[in-house]
Amino acid sequence: MKPLYIWAGGKNKMIPKYQSSPSIPYRGYNTYVEPFFGGGAMMIHIYENNPNVKRFVMNDINPEIVGLYQAIKTDVELFKERMNQLESEWLPLNIEQRQEFFYKLRDEYTLRWTQWSDTEESATLYFLMKTAFNGIWQTNQASNERFATPVGLCNQTTKVYDRWNVDEWHTFLQKVDIYCGNWSDCVSKVEDESAFYFMDPPYVDSFTTYGQVFDTTEQLKLLNFCHSEDAQGNIVFFCNRDDGSDIWSANQGNLGLEHYDIKYTVGRRATEEDGSRSAKKATEILLYSKDVFKHQFDPVLFEVIV
Repeated sequence: MKPLYIWAGGKNKMIPKYQSSPSIPYRGYNTYVEPFFGGGAMMIHIYENNPNVKRFVMNDINPEIVGLYQAIKTDVELFKERMNQLESEWLPLNIEQRQEFFYKLRDEYTLRWTQWSDTEESATLYFLMKTAFNGIWQTNQASNERFATPVGLCNQTTKVYDRWNVDEWHTFLQKVDIYCGNWSDCVSKVEDESAFYFMDPPYVDSFTTYGQVFDTTEQLKLLNFCHSEDAQGNIVFFCNRDDGSDIWSANQGNLGLEHYDIKYTVGRRATEEDGSRSAKKATEILLYSKDVFKHQFDPVLFEVIV
């Protein structure tokens, strides 16, 4: 299974770094919780590597994103039917025709979406996401603050989406409780005493493009929750960007702290003096529960034979 879409700032590239240090825990919890879901790369990784997780909890404040997952969970056949219809109309078109098709469909999605059922609306969004400029979520007032990202390269040849992946998501989502709202409302619904919380909030020096304000006060409120859960024996991962201040080290408490050098290749390219755009260098951080890792490995498996 792979993410339904690639998200700028998604954690696909970070997972190997987390595995390297401090490592990703695959034991010690029955529930996995991701209150800032987005593309869900980490949840997929846990699902595929920890068969003992009994419950997954996802939350996102964006109702369009949540509706997409809800439609695949509860009405996958109609979802695919709508996708197949749009795909069959798209593939025979040339680039100019595809661009015209995209913007006409996007106008319908942003202005006249009530013509469709909830599932058809979500499938239309998914089609737009798969044919739009990759990895970016944009809105504006003219779009009623709904998805308004411009068209992409229009270079699809045989398909727009992977049917098998949508089917795998449908199967997986039967194990997932889906919420839409503030992160604090989501975590209040988790009563399991053995949970792994993966916190991937908006970066400390930025705001989301769909109306969520997440300033330093909110960051520290979330981090305080992580400290509380860590003290209770739960596992927490809190990731963000190093903004050059001491906010993370000053509020580290008993959590471990890792720094990772990365390059943004989607959506955040740096503009050079000659006008060209290149991968932008940055540093991301991870605050994490330290004590849990002593229970992650069976020492017999790592016994050195002399």
